[in-house]
Amino acid sequence: MIGAARLGRLAYVNSLFPGRWIGGVALILGPVVMCAGYLLRYVSTVTALTSQQQAWAEQQPFAAYGQLVAYTSEPTLLTVSYAVFALGAVLLFPAFIALGQRVGGGLAFWGAGLLVAGLFARLYFAGADQAAFQLTEVLGVEHATNAVMEEYVDISYGPWRVPVWASVGQYAGSLLLAIAAWRSGVFGTARAVMVLLAGGTWMGVLKGASIPDVLVSGLLCVALIPLGAQVLRERLPVPAGRSKVLSW
Repeated sequence: MIGAARLGRLAYVNSLFPGRWIGGVALILGPVVMCAGYLLRYVSTVTALTSQQQAWAEQQPFAAYGQLVAYTSEPTLLTVSYAVFALGAVLLFPAFIALGQRVGGGLAFWGAGLLVAGLFARLYFAGADQAAFQLTEVLGVEHATNAVMEEYVDISYGPWRVPVWASVGQYAGSLLLAIAAWRSGVFGTARAVMVLLAGGTWMGVLKGASIPDVLVSGLLCVALIPLGAQVLRERLPVPAGRSKVLSW
């Protein structure tokens, strides 16, 4: 009887978007590509800036100064790093939906929905990043930097501040989804904390990545990839009720 119920739930979940294949692949590739995006953004900045430029950039009030200078030095490398980062946000959309469906319940759905809103904000920021980079090619880095920083708040917040409010969804959504996954037993304490930590990474325009960002996004890989493998094998996670304090 239990087996039949689980098979029925599996068939139902797989009939919903994103389904078995899209959901499973996204759960595996999404966090990997996002982690690669963080790593590339860090490496590209370190590579593009001289030691003097790095010291100067660290003294500025926003990372945008250093990012624009880095782009003028290594435009291809910066473009690749920002593109991979944006692709990671796209792939995490079906990944978070698939996770919410497999956890189940209102708390998980709210968490996944808010996380998706945060991903939409990331794509808005990616568009603003690209526009700022292109300005350096038209106006030169000095004039472009002055123009971008003069309007930085309005650019970052977006029209009617919709993007910046959507970005809050990442922090609230990761908390709700982590709690839901832990309460259901789909994730133990360790993996629930990994999801929560990954939701604490920065949001905004022309932000620079760091080694801690790479490590935290790597934790999301550890949390989601095993679930993605289960989805591709047409297996539901086995909820064991609320997880113990020390559990995987």
